[in-house]
Amino acid sequence: MKKKPHIPLPQALDANAPFTPGPSRDNAWTVTDGRVSLVRRIQKPRPVLIDATPQSLEIDVARSAVVVIDMQNDFCHPEGWFAQKGISVKAARKPIPVISKLLPAWRKAGGSVVWLNWGIRADLANLSATIHFKGKRSRDGVGYGEASPLDRGPALVRGAWGAQVIDELNVEPTDIAVEKHRLSGFWDNELDSILRNRGITTLLFVGINTDRCVFSTLQDAAFIGYDCILLEDACNTSSPAYVTRAIHFIVQQLHGFVARADNLIDSLLIKR
Repeated sequence: MKKKPHIPLPQALDANAPFTPGPSRDNAWTVTDGRVSLVRRIQKPRPVLIDATPQSLEIDVARSAVVVIDMQNDFCHPEGWFAQKGISVKAARKPIPVISKLLPAWRKAGGSVVWLNWGIRADLANLSATIHFKGKRSRDGVGYGEASPLDRGPALVRGAWGAQVIDELNVEPTDIAVEKHRLSGFWDNELDSILRNRGITTLLFVGINTDRCVFSTLQDAAFIGYDCILLEDACNTSSPAYVTRAIHFIVQQLHGFVARADNLIDSLLIKR
C-alpha cells in the first residue's frame, strides 16, 4: 500500500501578533489585540540634486516615481500596430537605452517605477467616437482593438501582445503597472489613487510621445497637484523638432521642470 505524502498542518497564528493592513508599508495601520493604531511609519527622506531648467532641483527619491509611458510593443516593435500602419518606430525606440540605464539606478536609490501603457477594453466601450476615428482614420484602416495584417492580436487591448512592455526594458516585481485609455494617464483609471496611497508627490516622465501621451499625462498631473519633471533625453516623438521645443517651453513656463536622465543618473551614483 502506497504511503500517503505528509502534508504539514498550517502553523497556528499568534492571536497577539500585530498585522499591518494598508497599500504600502509607509501607509498602513498597525492592528494588535484590542487596538488599532492609525499612526503611519515615518518615511526617511532621500534627497537628490538635479540640474534642471528653469531652476535646479532637489527631489526626495522616497516620494518620487519615474513614470514610463507607452514603451510597448504596438508603438515600439517593428511588427507592432504603428509599424504596420507605415509609421516609423525609430523615434519610439530612441529612449530605450536611456530608460534601461536609468531604471536600475533609480530603483537602487529607492525610487518607485510606474509603467503606464495603453490597455483598452476589448469591446472599446469607453472610447469616444473621436478616439475611434483617430485610431482608424479610414474604412480600411486598422483601428483600436483590431488586428493588423501580421496578426499580433488586437491593437492596444489589455493583456494582448501590443499592450505589453517591449522586451528591451525590464519590468521588476516591485514596479507598478497601470493601464490607460486616453492620451492622458489620469483619466478613467486608478493611477491617481495608487500614487497618493503610496505617498508619491513628484513624478518624473519618460517615454513616448513627448507631445502627446507624455505631455497630456504631465499636464494633468500638474493640474491635480503633483510636482512634474520631464526627462528630455528619455522621451521622444515622431513629430517635428519644433513641437518638442514648444512642449519644453510650456512645461518650464507652466507645469514644472525639464531635466535630463543622464544628469539624474550621475546624481544618483554620487548619492551612493
